[in-house]
Amino acid sequence: MAKSLAITEKCPMEVGLNILSGKWKLRILWHLSKGAIRFNELQRQLGKITTKTLTQQLRELENQHIIKRVVYPETPPKVEYSLTELGQSISPVLKALCEWGTLYQNKL
Repeated sequence: MAKSLAITEKCPMEVGLNILSGKWKLRILWHLSKGAIRFNELQRQLGKITTKTLTQQLRELENQHIIKRVVYPETPPKVEYSLTELGQSISPVLKALCEWGTLYQNKL
């Protein structure tokens, strides 16, 4: 779970690492960077993540204003997750991290 930070008193790198820390957040953001997605589809794409963990991670990212949750008034309810405008600003970082990972794999 992300620790709460007094954002104005912390190093910007520390704030960024705090928001993105954990096993799943970067992977969740990578999938959401490709467009809005429903909960079950996101869970399938992530693989071995529990419903509880995914729900917790999504709530944290939503509370941090990185993602948004849209509930459509249908039966059964339809819920989609997507990046907020602030969340979209991390897309270049995710892309660069993916490119670096590819470079690293090729060097091994």
